[in-house]
Amino acid sequence: MKKLTIAAVAAFGLTLAACDGAQEDAAEEAGAEMVDAVEAEAEAMEEAGEITSEEADAMGDAAEEKADEMEAEGEAMDKAE
Repeated sequence: MKKLTIAAVAAFGLTLAACDGAQEDAAEEAGAEMVDAVEAEAEAMEEAGEITSEEADAMGDAAEEKADEMEAEGEAMDKAE
């Protein structure tokens, strides 16, 4: 399941790289979608007994950090134009 999460984060990163105009908005939206997906996956894994609550929280925190990075990259791309 962690591989799935990493793949999702990578896919959203590639989506960010392909954005034209308004990169920050697109990155923010992609980041929010990614966070929602990771948190849903972590919750399902926790409910199934596959991971602990702390591990689920850590997955969510990591996704939030990645979303923040994506937004910052989008902002930098907008400023570079």
